[in-house]
Amino acid sequence: MYSEKVMDHFQNPRNVGEIEDASGVGTVGNAKCGDIMRMFLDIDENGIIREAKFKTFGCGAAVATSSMATELVKGKTIQDALQVTNKAVMEALDGLPPVKVHCSLLAEEAIHAALWDYAEKNHITIEGLQKPKNDISEGEEEEDY
Repeated sequence: MYSEKVMDHFQNPRNVGEIEDASGVGTVGNAKCGDIMRMFLDIDENGIIREAKFKTFGCGAAVATSSMATELVKGKTIQDALQVTNKAVMEALDGLPPVKVHCSLLAEEAIHAALWDYAEKNHITIEGLQKPKNDISEGEEEEDY
């Protein structure tokens, strides 16, 4: 069901924790599944992400996608980090089951939310960055159970 990489990032997550005085902090969730992801970024004066950490409340796939997302943005420029999509996170993890794709969307939105926070704190505009949703289930059709 889960790839070896997903299991590895779940059982041995990278970059767990908080960054004190982070340059940007983003918190997103999915009300339907209950996952909550908080991403912390430390961005230097040249716009390079020096450090990325996360705290996630959720399933194993949410932990794994958070872990991989932090690995994918570390050392990148803000613009490069903005290009890290949920598809890139899934590909880096060798895929996710269809019912867990929303976890990779959370990871992408958490990056965007942290970058949005950074931009607001520094009174700058990051080209291509749109205000993130706090709840990624916003705009989804209601499902009947």
